[in-house]
Amino acid sequence: MEWINEKAKTLQQGAIRAMFDRANGMTGVISLGIGEPDMATPALVCDAAKEALDKGITHYTPNAGTLDFRKAIAQKSYLKELHYDPASEIIVTNGGMGALSLLFLVLLNDGDEILIQDPQWLNYVAQVAYCGGTAVRVPTDAAHNFEMQPETIEALITPKTKALMINTPNNPTGSVMSAETMEKIAQLAVKHDLLVISDDVYNTLLYEGAQAPSIAGFPGMRERTVIVNSFSKSYAMTGWRIGFVAGPAAIVDRMTKCQENFNACANAPGQYAGAIALDHPELCEQLRQIFERRRSILLEGLAGIEGIKSNDPKGAFYVFADISSFGLSSEEFCNRLLDEQKVVCIPGSAFGACGEGFIRIAYTCSDEDLHEAIARIKAFCAAL
Repeated sequence: MEWINEKAKTLQQGAIRAMFDRANGMTGVISLGIGEPDMATPALVCDAAKEALDKGITHYTPNAGTLDFRKAIAQKSYLKELHYDPASEIIVTNGGMGALSLLFLVLLNDGDEILIQDPQWLNYVAQVAYCGGTAVRVPTDAAHNFEMQPETIEALITPKTKALMINTPNNPTGSVMSAETMEKIAQLAVKHDLLVISDDVYNTLLYEGAQAPSIAGFPGMRERTVIVNSFSKSYAMTGWRIGFVAGPAAIVDRMTKCQENFNACANAPGQYAGAIALDHPELCEQLRQIFERRRSILLEGLAGIEGIKSNDPKGAFYVFADISSFGLSSEEFCNRLLDEQKVVCIPGSAFGACGEGFIRIAYTCSDEDLHEAIARIKAFCAAL
């Protein structure tokens, strides 16, 4: 008897985790690979969770999350100008990944196509495939700072296209979509009757005056946009697994019923703490300033390394650096960098074919480690 189904047989470990498994057997490694803030969750948020525990807020919540938390998301987050109904248009989920999983489960029929940027965070494609859909990659390039071009998107639309995913600021490139491009994409979505899934998890991490407006605010878009976000990056709460979706009531209703059957609800103390966190946007700003400083350190360091050329990342905490001049594939480059200098970076090819020739560098370690990692990368490149 074969116990494992055909879907599960297709699952593979992602390249990011594979790099970490290789590094785990080494000592003295500096990781520029992990996509999470290295600092502890702010004490104020932790204290709120402790308060929840002391108050006995340790039970199931409604499947969509507590109404108080959903009200806080609707009224105190960046979504307040969009006037979402907390009772019917917002669901609290187990992180942003949990939000996407529920969404794809209720959205996709077999063969439905979702347009997804290339390069892009690798889990999107795996999730879509597991839920029966087809991920259609939208190629981007360094010449456009890895920003999806509307004409490229439109050329890939077919009768099977159901949705388009955007992620700005972007993982892995750190690029921020311009308002002009976003407006053109919104017009395309209306023209072709597409749903837009907007992954906004990095939207508090913006630099040099960059802006990240919500595509749901463009004409005709609120009713065809599903916003996905979480507290992981903005409040350094990755392990808390608190995310949310704001979108059309019919979609949120199906996601809520799906959540009832799969994982009931997000954790109650985390929801309580999340509502408190929303009263303190200065916590997001404190994190943003730390990453802004590290971004400057990394970009200045890379500028002094012959053979490496950085992109122009205005958001998130990633640099997507061109290493093609060394004549190695991105995977070879990262494996040798780890073996020879004990620095973890992620091959650009892990994020799609258009990422080949690049590496993703996350500035999510201490300033001291970042300076040391830059010195090691410089030594590695000089040896090459």
